Amino acid sequence: MSSPTASPQVHAPGLETVYRPRGRLDLRATLAPHRRGPGDPCTRLDENGGVWIALRTAGESPGVATLLLTPVSGEVRVRAWGSGASAAVSMVPELLGEGDDWSDLDTSGHPLLADSARRNPGLRLTRSGRVLDALAPAVIEQRVTSVEAFRAWRILVTAYGELAPGPLGSGAVSHGRARPAFGHAPLRLPLTPEQWRRIPSWEWHRAGVDPGRSRTVLQAATVASGLERTLALGRGGDEVWRRLRTVNGVGVWTAAETAQRAHGDPDAVSFGDYHLAATIGWALVGEPIDDDALAELLEPWRGQRQRVVRLVLASGFRPPRRGPRMTIQDHRGY
Repeated sequence: MSSPTASPQVHAPGLETVYRPRGRLDLRATLAPHRRGPGDPCTRLDENGGVWIALRTAGESPGVATLLLTPVSGEVRVRAWGSGASAAVSMVPELLGEGDDWSDLDTSGHPLLADSARRNPGLRLTRSGRVLDALAPAVIEQRVTSVEAFRAWRILVTAYGELAPGPLGSGAVSHGRARPAFGHAPLRLPLTPEQWRRIPSWEWHRAGVDPGRSRTVLQAATVASGLERTLALGRGGDEVWRRLRTVNGVGVWTAAETAQRAHGDPDAVSFGDYHLAATIGWALVGEPIDDDALAELLEPWRGQRQRVVRLVLASGFRPPRRGPRMTIQDHRGY
């Protein structure tokens, strides 16, 4: 792992080290975007404040891994299992926001932002380095409620994902005492491009994913290696967005949701979101706004607009409960 860390040491049944962040770090708030609901088969919380993440590693060290990240006295205890354990450990700094620099963000002009920044000094933008793993669930979340999307993700990954290495997946005996807080289903790995492509049409139907969204996931899986190469372009930007949007069915919203998680893009705003513009409007100007007004409102922070959005969402502000709620649709009837 890159500095600042301790040198890892091998322990049965996995790898263990300590990550020492520069400054404060809110582990769960930083990693929250990767968790697709409380029943996410790939990510889980435990009673000690830790986060379990099942993932695949690529590059020179392809493999599979489970990470357990636990905050301890201003540091993060890192444990990893699986053939990709060493590579997964090397991903931890960027996963936890190393390189995400907030120093130029000026929040002094708005009391809510300034207060949120003061109360959330450990909030960071994560960079997972896993494009398809961010894009596929974002596509599944298009045009439906989070309840529907999380259910579909859970069904598909549980049916077709492999068991993750380590104590929560393989059934191996754990030498620790951490226990998952949500259910007892085994931890599973996110699907490979080949596994996405092997899902038959009736299984998408059973999960409640309509043909349009399933086609987009399948196309993304077909060009997954090209999508992963966008990581070499850095933390987002116009060229990353252009390449993501070459996948038919990936629009502005899906590209933003992907770049926020995979690339750590500090400027990616999810325009087109059912609630976001109204929420930011209520928080910053006291009334709901549309996407055009949201773009104008956030323009002074261009380059850091995702950081502003995250501060609003972390502030605890909630807009008045007015207007219609999004109706849960049943795409299985299509």
